[in-house]
Amino acid sequence: MPAIAIDHLTPEEKLELIERLVDSLEPADIPLPEGHREELERRLKTLEADIADGISWEDLDISLQKRFG
Repeated sequence: MPAIAIDHLTPEEKLELIERLVDSLEPADIPLPEGHREELERRLKTLEADIADGISWEDLDISLQKRFG
């Protein structure tokens, strides 16, 4: 792949280029480090264990309305 001259780009243009490059990737193209995978699995287990303690959006809305008007 030939080199692309980016030295003349402004910081904003460089950030735009980075954004466009990242957006061009598919999720499967980005490797997930094992530590991140382990953390995601831990958080999912916590979510599944705690889900029974959650409340619906409607109940939360009512509670917030009562509390804050």
